[in-house]
Amino acid sequence: MKPHRIRMTHNLVMSYELYKKMSIYRAAPATSQEMTQFHSDDYVDFLHRVTPENVAQFQRELSKYNFEEDCPVFDGMFDLFSLSAGSSMEGAARLNRGLSDICINWSGGLHHAKKCEASGFCYINDIVLAILELLRHHQRVLYIDIDVHHGDGVEEAFYTTDRVMTASFHKYGEFFPGTGDLRDIGEAKGKYYAVNFPLRDGIDDVSYQSVFKPVIEGIMEWYQPNAVVLQCGTDSLAGDKLGCFNLSMDGHAECVRFVKEFNLPTLVLGGGGYTIRNVSRVWAYETGILVGMEMDRKLPMNDYMDYYAPEYTLSVPAYNVDNSNSPEYLDRIKNQVLQNLRRTRFAPSVQMQDVPRDIDRDVADEDSLDPDERMPEPLRDQHVVPETEMYEADAMGLRETARNGTRLVNEETNDAGSESPATNKDVLMEDAQSPSPGRKETNEAPADPAAMDVDGPGAVPSAPSGLATRSASDRMHSPTAAGSPVPQLSATAVADGAVADAGAAEEASSIMDVEPVEYAGPAAGGAAKPNSPTSASSTRGGDGGYDAPAGETGVGIKAKADAPNAEEPGAGDTQQATSPVRAPGTENAPAAAASKTSPGPVSGVALPARHTLAGMAPLKVAPAARALVAEREDGEATEDDYDDEDGEIRDAK
Repeated sequence: MKPHRIRMTHNLVMSYELYKKMSIYRAAPATSQEMTQFHSDDYVDFLHRVTPENVAQFQRELSKYNFEEDCPVFDGMFDLFSLSAGSSMEGAARLNRGLSDICINWSGGLHHAKKCEASGFCYINDIVLAILELLRHHQRVLYIDIDVHHGDGVEEAFYTTDRVMTASFHKYGEFFPGTGDLRDIGEAKGKYYAVNFPLRDGIDDVSYQSVFKPVIEGIMEWYQPNAVVLQCGTDSLAGDKLGCFNLSMDGHAECVRFVKEFNLPTLVLGGGGYTIRNVSRVWAYETGILVGMEMDRKLPMNDYMDYYAPEYTLSVPAYNVDNSNSPEYLDRIKNQVLQNLRRTRFAPSVQMQDVPRDIDRDVADEDSLDPDERMPEPLRDQHVVPETEMYEADAMGLRETARNGTRLVNEETNDAGSESPATNKDVLMEDAQSPSPGRKETNEAPADPAAMDVDGPGAVPSAPSGLATRSASDRMHSPTAAGSPVPQLSATAVADGAVADAGAAEEASSIMDVEPVEYAGPAAGGAAKPNSPTSASSTRGGDGGYDAPAGETGVGIKAKADAPNAEEPGAGDTQQATSPVRAPGTENAPAAAASKTSPGPVSGVALPARHTLAGMAPLKVAPAARALVAEREDGEATEDDYDDEDGEIRDAK
């Protein structure tokens, strides 16, 4: 009866994904006032106060409430059984309101607890509390017990009423609790409304079904219940530590399937069961029957796989033991039970009366839900995935791992005002794609000199009205391959549409003349490989251009040095590429001071200078370099003025 068996059952239900076929509710624990609908006030108060630490103070009460043998005091006792009772009562309330057809509470089914005492590991009789809840809306309720022990606590509670019929199939004769004889048929108005079918050791599937189905059919015919409570104790299975029956999992589950076929509001509860590896498998299998799902007999991976060794299957087979229930004995008991049912003559009724309004404790408070969450957990637990649903994760309000990344990228890229690294990274990765083979870009507007800001600190002003911008389709065919290092320019690179201060334009144009040139990839067998991470090498002097990968054509940007002393030291330093990777064969080639500019992001959107190309650092020209070029043009500076004895160039003032 330890909660560990419930945990194992829950794990199998989740592993088989049965939860997708049902709604899940977290019921509130039953209060002391709700428990006193059946149990006495002093008994409930005792349960609430006694603990293992103060048990010595309640020696008299322990004997009075039968806490001496099979019902010890343990930590969390009251909380455990109040939660079990609350779940059963909540399931009954949902059946009353028509919100569910079948409710399951495997932690319930404690059928031995009495009004003023505990018995047989049962402290609070959740079954009686649930039936009392059902009687608020239903005229007649049928209780069926397939536990190996007699359901004495439930029978005693309704022994004198005709609104509840109890039917128990149990072991009788020198067996706990010692009640449940064939002659126990009820008293007063409840006479013939208590059905007991005493059985002997070793009953198998065939013998059990030969008496279970006819008796239940007779009860449905004569009593005509409005709701059913089914207690599925698994100590009637073969191999149980305390049971003595020989039922297989299929024989036990056939009882559940048969009751379900009557299509009545049904509350399914747990009960006894002391071989936990069998308890969890049978209850998981019966959950699949109740939701109408076929289950593979090979167990899926779960947290308690070692418990099911060595066969690792769902089945619980019957043993090879003797069946002490002869056909003659079973037929005699069955005929007597059916004869008692015929004596009821008609289905009892009750006077119509107003029913108090129910409190919907299971409805989630809308104010407490997260408005930014697609499907909050309370709603997701209640959701049932349709049979035709192709994407179960979407139906449950979840995101698969493979789609989480997409969701995050979309949220970031769709945020126009965001300048997070993820946002610009997505744009830049698109900029860095290779051009299509054979594509040529034409009608390119010449670069405005004001787009090269030499003296500015790197701010990005707005674009002039006459400046041409590239479209998104043009950016897709940029000659820069993804991941290729980019040579630095002799000015701060800015996005399309960005201009600097007009006064610095003349100085920039005197350093570099930018014009579009057409290039083609090297011949077969050339140094550069297609799609290889190479970069243009900008060295001192020369007039070389950028070598594209083989088979690529497009428009490049060639920078020509207009200064007369382009070969002098330092003149090329303003255009030196800083990439650590060079194309093969270009280490010693005197290439031109070539600077590749990349088209900007989406037309009309200006990005800061730090987001020009993937892998490109902010490009700024050192003040010493600008002063060096200006003085050389005026003839005031010489090479010796800036070389010291160690060969280092220093800034002369």
